[in-house]
Amino acid sequence: MEVHMVVTKSGKKLAEVIQKAIADSVMTMAEYEEIMSAASQDGVIDNHEKALLRELNAMIANKTITFGKSP
Repeated sequence: MEVHMVVTKSGKKLAEVIQKAIADSVMTMAEYEEIMSAASQDGVIDNHEKALLRELNAMIANKTITFGKSP
């Protein structure tokens, strides 16, 4: 059984914000807040957005992305 995820406009925007924030492997609190704001901007966190946030949280948990000041 194949499951297809619907990619939404808000999900695409969230992906762009995340990519920008993690480009240097360091995330500032301002970038994190921007990501959370983008995720909840339309009032709904859809499955695509949930998947993006899970992936981001996994990168934070395994230290691929760290918090701090951007270099």
